[in-house]
Amino acid sequence: MPSDIWKKLQKEQPVNLKQAFAEDKERAKTFSIRTEHLYYDFSRQLVTSETIKLLCELAKERDLSGKIQAMFAGEKINKTENRAVWHVALRDPSNPEVSDVLKKIEKFTRQNKLTNIVAIGIGGSYLGPEYLAEACRVYAKPGMNLRFIANVDGTDFAQKTAGLKPEETLFIIISKTFTTAETMKNAETAKKWMQEKLGNSPEVIKKHFVAVSTAKDKVAAFGIDPDNMFIFWDWVGGRFSATSAVGAVPLSLFLGFENFKEILYGAHWLDQHFLNTPMEKNIPVISGLLDIWNINFLGYKTRALLPYCQALSKLPAHTQQVEMESNGKLVDLSGKPVDIDTGEVVFGEPGTNGQHSFYQLIHQGTQIIPCDFIGFIEPQYPVGKASNKEVTHHEELMTNFFAQPDALAFGKDDPLPHKRFPGNRPSSSLLLKKLTPFTAGLLLAWTEHRAAVKGFIWGINSFDQFGVELGKVLGIKVREEILKHHQDPSYKPNNLMLEAFLKGKLPD
Repeated sequence: MPSDIWKKLQKEQPVNLKQAFAEDKERAKTFSIRTEHLYYDFSRQLVTSETIKLLCELAKERDLSGKIQAMFAGEKINKTENRAVWHVALRDPSNPEVSDVLKKIEKFTRQNKLTNIVAIGIGGSYLGPEYLAEACRVYAKPGMNLRFIANVDGTDFAQKTAGLKPEETLFIIISKTFTTAETMKNAETAKKWMQEKLGNSPEVIKKHFVAVSTAKDKVAAFGIDPDNMFIFWDWVGGRFSATSAVGAVPLSLFLGFENFKEILYGAHWLDQHFLNTPMEKNIPVISGLLDIWNINFLGYKTRALLPYCQALSKLPAHTQQVEMESNGKLVDLSGKPVDIDTGEVVFGEPGTNGQHSFYQLIHQGTQIIPCDFIGFIEPQYPVGKASNKEVTHHEELMTNFFAQPDALAFGKDDPLPHKRFPGNRPSSSLLLKKLTPFTAGLLLAWTEHRAAVKGFIWGINSFDQFGVELGKVLGIKVREEILKHHQDPSYKPNNLMLEAFLKGKLPD
């Protein structure tokens, strides 16, 4: 049964933003959070002070603070896998286990002379690190090149290795168990690619391959020197692993170890903000509570993430995994079916590209999509010069960052119906000084904690992902069918499309 607080929230009515701003000149100040590193404005969400009060009461009722404390203490809150959820320890400078691994990574990256770094992994083994790599590319060491291979489609391998000189290339194989099907297929192809060019000497693999894994025996069997294996722990979930060795090895090689440490500092700063700040001024908590308001009480189940910064082009994809793999759950922590909507569809593109793609639907579509805008005061690349007659590239970009939330909120009346903008469409805006390794790490942690807040309040396990397993199991059976055909071309599988595929033509 829903609680009294839940019932009160069900009775809350969304505000009319045009009216709310007209009546309250201080609304932008009231519904915003200021810190030394970021400014969070949620005044264009469809909430009143009473709504925020009730959402915070809901968080207290669901013991949000206690659950956050348990996560930071390393308790085994991932009940289905009996694991801790302790990725915050990866950014804690006082953790000796983590410090030892970081020292090993620092030593290795300082000694490395290879300039082409190719990281092979999938899911959390590449989405977070790739987001950070793109966000911080301007800080890369001179001459360094970092590429990610994730898809088992041979196109990914062929394109990412095109133009690389093998003698200058280092492959990083990222797999906790060293059994992930897609990763190991790409790893074996990388091994053959290197041996075809540099020979079959065991020293070739030892010099040009390292591993991020826990499976020392399998790493050694592959031919990688166990001294070049960097560990992480079972309390690090894949989509929360970007600040472990999963991200530390490729990013330290690409950006330099000092810049990777700045990523850790930024994530740790947001961790401490999340742990220690009262709910009403806690940015990940308020972000998550607003999502719950939009999803469960207003029925808005899709969210657009809109960074007005080309370097954040990979943040939406990373956020998709963190949100949709974490909170797309059918059952609660006790295994009972949930009776409310959990999770949300997240998508996005950097501004201003998205404006010429899907903003039509956001502004005038029949479904309402809450939006998150991210912007920076300073650009990474100061292109152009301001004058009395001209704005810089960054100023042009930011005109859109400031205009779009107002267009969504306040709309526009027009006698022609196709030119009318209904407005009253919710959004939040996050403004930071500049995109640096520190703020990239901060945004990473914001994404992680925001997803956790929702799972804690919904009473689900945000830290397992059994939904990805069934397709893998069935894929093994299909692979067996294909192998049977290789062994006996007359073998006929009980699947018309598979049969046609093996024959090399469309079904009759």
